Formats: sequence, C-alpha cells, structure tokens
Amino acid sequence: MKTLLKGGTLVDDAGEYRQDLLIMQGKIVRRAPQIEADETMNIIDARELLVMPGGVDVHTHFNIDVGIAQSCDDFFAGTRAAACGGTTTIVDHMGFGPPGCTLHHQLEKYHRDAVEAVIDYSFHGVIQHVTPQILEEIVPMAQHEGISSFKFYLTYDYMLHDEDVLNVLQRLNEAGALATVHPENDAAIRWRRQQFKQQGKTAPVWHAHSRPLACEAEAIARAINLARLADNAPLYIVHLSNGLGLDYVRMARASGQPVWAETCPQYLLLDINRYLRPDGLKYILSPPLRPCSERDKLWVGIANGAIDTLATDHCNFPYRQRQQMAANDFTRCPNGLPGVENRLALLFSEGVMKGRISRSRFVSLTSTMPAKLFGLWPEKGSLQPGADADLVLFDPRRQQIIHHADLHDNGDYTPYEGFCCQGWPVMTLSRGTVVCREGRFTGQAGHGRFISRKPFVTGSHL
Repeated sequence: MKTLLKGGTLVDDAGEYRQDLLIMQGKIVRRAPQIEADETMNIIDARELLVMPGGVDVHTHFNIDVGIAQSCDDFFAGTRAAACGGTTTIVDHMGFGPPGCTLHHQLEKYHRDAVEAVIDYSFHGVIQHVTPQILEEIVPMAQHEGISSFKFYLTYDYMLHDEDVLNVLQRLNEAGALATVHPENDAAIRWRRQQFKQQGKTAPVWHAHSRPLACEAEAIARAINLARLADNAPLYIVHLSNGLGLDYVRMARASGQPVWAETCPQYLLLDINRYLRPDGLKYILSPPLRPCSERDKLWVGIANGAIDTLATDHCNFPYRQRQQMAANDFTRCPNGLPGVENRLALLFSEGVMKGRISRSRFVSLTSTMPAKLFGLWPEKGSLQPGADADLVLFDPRRQQIIHHADLHDNGDYTPYEGFCCQGWPVMTLSRGTVVCREGRFTGQAGHGRFISRKPFVTGSHL
C-alpha cells in the first residue's frame, strides 16, 4: 500500500515547502507540489498541518539498572511514549554492567532488552573501566556492529580518571566513534555531599547545591582539553545545563576543535526552585536543575547554534518509589526524569511559537543534527526521497495541557504537569506505519528495528 500525505507544509532543517509526500514500502519516494491520488493509495489529509521528520532522541535510559533501583520504562513502554510524542528513533545509553564485564556483555544484554521496541533504535556503548581488551573491542563495535558512539563518565562509581580518558578518546578517534561524556567533577560532589549530610542538609534542594554548575563546567573544560590532547578527538557533551559550560564549548569550537553540545527540556523550562516544593524529590537528576539565569543562557545557545541537539535523558523512577527510598535524604534518591513523550511539544511551544527559533531550527535540534552526529542520516532526520518514512505531523493551532494521565510511560508523574503547549503532534509514522494518531497508540511491540549506525567521520555532512 502506498501512502500519500496531501496538502501539508513540509518542514526540514533547510526550509518549508507546500508539497505532497508519497510513501512506498516504508520509504519516502516522491515530493511534489501536487501528487495525484489513485485507488492504490492510503490518503492522509495533512491540510493545515506541518509534516516534519520524526524526532531522533539520542539520550534515553530505558530499562536501566542504576544499582539502587531499576527504571520503570522498559523498551516497549519507553518507545511507546516516544512514538506518541512524535519521536521515531532513539539511541539509548547502555547502563553499567557487572564489574569487569566486556563491552559486548552490555551490547548483548541490550539487544535482548530491546526486542519489543515499537520504533527504531540503537545504543551507545558504555565504558566503565579501561583495559587492553576493552580498547580492542571498540574497533569492531564501531566499524562492524553499528555502535559508533561510546559514553564515559567523570563521576559515579565507574568514573574514568584522566589517563584512561585519554586512552579512550584516542582509540575512539582511531575507530571512527564519537565520544560522549557525562561531565561532573566527582571529587567536588563527594566532598560537598559529605559536608551537607554531616550538617543534616538532606532536603531535595541540597541535591542541587551538592552539584553546583562549577562542578559541571570544570569537567566540561577538562574533557575538552583532554580531547584536544588526544589528537583532537571529537567530543559530544551530554545534558549541558549551564552557561559557563556552554562558554567552554564555544571557546573550543572557535579554535576549530570538534565539540558538540546537547541540552534537555528540563534545563530550558524548569529551575532550582522546583526542589523547594513539597514534591521536590520528583526533580532529582544529575546535573540538577539550575537557577533561571542559566536557563536563559541555554536559550541563547539554542537560538544561535551553540547548542546542537535537544535530547531528554529520559530515566523514569516513579515518585512513589522516590518517596519510599529517599523521603528524608536526597542522596538515596535515584537520579533521572521522564520526558521522552513531551520533548517535541515543549520545544515547539516554547521555542517556535514564542519566536525563539524557526521551524527549521526546531527540526535541526530534534531530528536532523542528532541523526547526522550519530550515524543515522540520511535515512533518519530527512524528508528527501530515499529516507525512511519516519514522520511527525504537527498541528500548530492545537493547544494542549500536559497531564500524566494522558501519557504512555510506566511512571506516575511528569515534571511538566500543567504545562500548556501551543502546537501538538497529532500523528506519528514509523517507516510509513501510523504508530500514534490523536494521542492513541496504534503501533506494535517489535515493530522497531536495531539501526546499525555508520562510523563517525569528523566534518562529514556536519
């Protein structure tokens, strides 16, 4: 069956076009101002709607075990929520495995975990310790097994020290893989947390004070400098939350260093005052929410191109679980927020409809640039013939208030409860199949396919 989208406005990262769009066998096959319908076609009326590439969220944590808890969204529930928000591809950050495990141990586990995904997916490798064997595993994974990005941490129990970071950065660069880093200064965090606990300062707001922006910014600067030392290895900063860190990214790029930055809706729309509410535990994540002044600096980066992608860092632990584990001590609370379903609507409403960014910039941040950086383009993030028919149809006139009762994850709250969005995704297609229509999930477990991603090449189509 052919599918024809009639009468819509196509929007990609380069512009807007009044064109029809024809889909066949899961691919976009034709675009034209007028395509005649016939009896072989399934017609979708896209009049007064925006037709955009489906969202690409390159930072999720589905089914992750963080040691003290396991997130409640498996790959079925997580990708169902993503699809209902207009996202058609995710790249999930693998969690840590058993001490001493190989890189392939986690890759094999995640392949098993993801079999019920409803949209296409891939994984980032995770490096939790460094040995000659670990370094040897990187090349085949990057060049033959479709894992062309790897993450390391500068905090938590499996943080890497500088010598290991240098070895990892150099090997990733040689292998054609993009290094992604969680940048926070571990020693400073541990020192401050210990002080606060001794002083009885264990309310949620002290979580934010225990991880001030200087902890994040210092680690961003250190990672950038280590990448420069490692033969100018390409580097991607995940979940950037503050303006000083963004300044370091700008400085590096001004000198020609290949560095990219991601932020998330929570850092654009929420602030540190959330921790002062009676339900402050709902907002425990790392890096934490920042003062409003930092939020404003990130919006500038969104508008002027200093920030490259918008992801979610979706990691869902129910509020009831947080209360049971950490009612009187923020240090016992698992870190992370849900958000994969509302990413597109929030940025469209707060960015496009409030005049901060264009529709094309919206597509670049949420779909095209993530696809290019992580080896998914041009099959993903594009409306050109030959691309996968991964599409989201947006109604810019639709006003919708976010309520968790309407969402599709396995949690019990959304940090965006009560947000009023101007503009809303009304249909999502994954490889030509409608997987959500008017807020109703219509997809199937197992429809999603693992995407073997292309090796990373600095400067290629970026």
